[in-house]
Amino acid sequence: MSENNAKRRPIIIGVTGGSGSGKTTVSRAMFEALDGHSLLMVEEDSYYKNQDHLPMEERVKANYDHPDAFDTDLLIEQLQDLLEWKTIEKPVYDYVEHTRSQQVVLEEPREVIIVEGILVLNDPRVRDLMDIKIFVDTDDDIRLLRRIQRDMEERGRSLESVITQYTSTVKPMYHQFIEPTKRYADIIVPEGGENQVAIDILVTKVRDIIRNNQEFTNED
Repeated sequence: MSENNAKRRPIIIGVTGGSGSGKTTVSRAMFEALDGHSLLMVEEDSYYKNQDHLPMEERVKANYDHPDAFDTDLLIEQLQDLLEWKTIEKPVYDYVEHTRSQQVVLEEPREVIIVEGILVLNDPRVRDLMDIKIFVDTDDDIRLLRRIQRDMEERGRSLESVITQYTSTVKPMYHQFIEPTKRYADIIVPEGGENQVAIDILVTKVRDIIRNNQEFTNED
């Protein structure tokens, strides 16, 4: 890594919201709009704790919307490494087996790091690493419908299992842990990926920060 890059701290953008809110869509839209810049996407889901020591019936019953489900210490450690321009070994989560995969993904540090997940604003240690904090706010009914479609099509879940999980853990945890983090957001985006105006404003802001960083480096 060049001496100039070592002096320029990467930008971390946190994007959160309930399951099915459109936070992933917003993150990807920003990622695509910033094409040509040095970008990295870090999904909080990758940091679900390893559960291979538990039988499958226990893994299925786990509350995946509670802060304790995540290895937040590892997420913080790896974000700090990225801020120091160090390569990380990002874990891979297996949704079918309900545990962490044996695989990892080598991720090089980038100028802009988008951290996306349901609880990325919950822990103050993670929040303190962020330059921009975004909350994607979408109605409960819409989020449920999106979750049903996603989990059945992409994760092989049954309709009954999706609804049971939603009513027993997803919705209660949203109101207990996720929705309260809205107060930490710099920007609240209603209706997720459908809100192109908000996405355009966010992209403009990020470009301004990148340009300021580049001007600082050139002056140095």
